[in-house]
Amino acid sequence: MREKFIGFFYCLFLICITVVSSAQKKGVMFTDITRQSGINFKYTFGDYSYKNILESSGSGITVFDYNNDQLMDLYLMNGTYLEGISDPEGKVFKNSHNELYKNNGNGTFTGVSEIAGVDDRHWSMAAGAIDLDNDGYQDLYLLNYGPNVFYHNNGNGTFSDITASLGLSGPDKLNGFTKWSIGVAFWDYNLDGRLDAMVGNFLAFDPAYVSPATPGMMPSPTEYNGQASMLYEQQPDGRFVDVTKKNNLYFPDSKCMGLTVFDYDDDGDLDIFQANDHQLNFLFRNDDRVYHEVAISSGIAANSQGEGTGSMHGSIGDIDGDGLIDILVSDLDYGALYHNVDNGVFVDITEVSGVAGAMAGKGSWGAQLFDYDNDGDLDIVAANGTAEELILQYPLLLENDGKGHFKNVGKEHGAYFSTKRSGRGLAVWDFDNDGDLDIIISHVDKQATAVLLRNDGGNNNHWLGLTLKGKNGPASAIGAKVTVTAGGKKQVLVNQWATSYLSNNDPRLHIGLGQQKQIDLLEIAWSDGKKEIYKNITCDRYLTILQGKGIVTK
Repeated sequence: MREKFIGFFYCLFLICITVVSSAQKKGVMFTDITRQSGINFKYTFGDYSYKNILESSGSGITVFDYNNDQLMDLYLMNGTYLEGISDPEGKVFKNSHNELYKNNGNGTFTGVSEIAGVDDRHWSMAAGAIDLDNDGYQDLYLLNYGPNVFYHNNGNGTFSDITASLGLSGPDKLNGFTKWSIGVAFWDYNLDGRLDAMVGNFLAFDPAYVSPATPGMMPSPTEYNGQASMLYEQQPDGRFVDVTKKNNLYFPDSKCMGLTVFDYDDDGDLDIFQANDHQLNFLFRNDDRVYHEVAISSGIAANSQGEGTGSMHGSIGDIDGDGLIDILVSDLDYGALYHNVDNGVFVDITEVSGVAGAMAGKGSWGAQLFDYDNDGDLDIVAANGTAEELILQYPLLLENDGKGHFKNVGKEHGAYFSTKRSGRGLAVWDFDNDGDLDIIISHVDKQATAVLLRNDGGNNNHWLGLTLKGKNGPASAIGAKVTVTAGGKKQVLVNQWATSYLSNNDPRLHIGLGQQKQIDLLEIAWSDGKKEIYKNITCDRYLTILQGKGIVTK
């Protein structure tokens, strides 16, 4: 009897082990907590119909800590009713506005946009969060269809519009039509110690134009002229001036959808990748502060069929652990994954990596390389939806095998990935500071709700969160390269959070470490060329490193 009793409990033990093992293999679950979080945002495209390219483009998401409480807050951009563009019935949306959500630290958020003074009522596309004056508070540069707006953070929970004093509104028109800005990249391009800004502009939208080829459908982007992206240089008095032409960056008919600044050729200076819609992409190589467009020779101008498709943005990261930074470019066909083979050359591996098969026909907009399970390699999340018609698609979660091969596993990791939506802006962030990356997505479908997906289980592996502050503040650390060695495995990361369609991710570097409890070696190549080394860093926490002064523990 005793032996049977022991045998029974041994079998029960084996069953429990099997269940636990199965659960571990299943891994992370993304739980939709939007309703209980208090995020009640609904996107509007100005009326009830879906018939032009402005309405189809959606708007973005910006993650930043606006009140310095070490909790990431959320800014969601919105469309609005526009006279002469929207249907008359859309006047009910005339007062729609952007929403700033304060993170309460308990899994809930409170809308504070009106109190904060950032309830902008333009048609907003994107916003860049940056501490322009290095006063310790993140400011907000809003990119619109129409005049851009720069909000200065007053440090007391409110913002002030200082656009006029900076000269950052942008021209009223470009190429004959309303200026349409889609994002901004910040960095010190001329190394004078002052932050500069490159504003991406899209196309010359003529609301009256009807396509002769498809009169019953919105015209393709190919049927419009483009609008030049613009580089603004900050002057000693704080004002910004347009220096686009003198830096060989003036392309008046380009159709920019995303800007990503990083050192693609590892020569110590920062270059610019510009994702273009239905055009060849641009890659502006920095040669001793002179830019040359080299996308074709570098292999990232077109997709694997040699075509310039509806590129959205460049998400950067080392997908296979070889120490070189690769580029994922989401688009409306099947995307492009460019593998860095060194010496400034990329090879398109979209098909062999599994990305093309997963993304084909989905219409990918916001997408991001991120380590959702903290196993030390970069996975992919993508928000999808057809452009010309409001056709819903499944979102994607693609898991990396560690060697740069991806498999769609979304339906195993949350109900959201089994639900067709029409997603646009997407950002990854750790809103609850628990060490794994959560996801926030904006949608243009009839539900129009944003979705907050909480990562449950990603922190079963070890991790480190890292804020870099250069000698002139956090902005001066943009583009810094971090090399992490833990347990013999090396990872290379770039401190650049503006790498998602219309959106800005959590500004903290997130490093998944698998079973490693310690980082043996952490090397930082700062944006100004200086290098620092740190050893034996304990993990599962957030740290700040100040250039020249070392680690500050949070």
